[in-house]
Amino acid sequence: MLPTPLVQLQEVTKVYRDGQREVTALHNVTLEIWPGEWVAIVGPSGCGKSTLLNLVAGLDRPTSGRVLVDGIDLATLDEEGLARWRRTHVGFVFQFFQLLPTLTALENVQLPLILAGSAQARQRATELLHRVGLAHAAHRFPSELSGGEQQRVAIARALANQPRLLLADEPTGNLDSASGAAVLELFAQAWQDGTTLLLVTHDLTIAQRAQRLIELRDGIVVADTLLRR
Repeated sequence: MLPTPLVQLQEVTKVYRDGQREVTALHNVTLEIWPGEWVAIVGPSGCGKSTLLNLVAGLDRPTSGRVLVDGIDLATLDEEGLARWRRTHVGFVFQFFQLLPTLTALENVQLPLILAGSAQARQRATELLHRVGLAHAAHRFPSELSGGEQQRVAIARALANQPRLLLADEPTGNLDSASGAAVLELFAQAWQDGTTLLLVTHDLTIAQRAQRLIELRDGIVVADTLLRR
């Protein structure tokens, strides 16, 4: 059996309305991402990078075209179905961490496991915090953690349900260089473990570590370069 892409965008266009004006964030984008790839998406601000990521995550819907992930056409899922699908298929790491401030680090990582009905939520969350070097901070709240520590908790949370696809939107954008390097190593480890990575970044260090570089400009893919096999 021939391998199939993990992610497929088929002639995807996304148009937003800004008052009386229509803004095209993506225009007729077609691309495929294969299992086990590490893909970096680069381009100037406003070129459609985050829009593309949100479409792949099912956080937004295209105006036209199709988005398929792991063979599932996301347009066939209602909002409840998308939420269930995300919990088990996709991990998402945000630039601003998006940790729940009233939950500890351990509880933040446990949350997607509990929502997915895992009977081993606490054990798995504890193992993941150990993996990202934060076992000692399990019972601290986000306000008691540095930016780099919060992002490492967010990565642990994104990996909780062992998704095949890990998405990250400017994951080092709010970190100092040392914290950014530590986060990059976590992504590299996840990729080596077989996770497919799709990262939006302005950080050339991350972009150069990827296998493949996709450049967007004005909502159009202008370059798709294989950096290494």
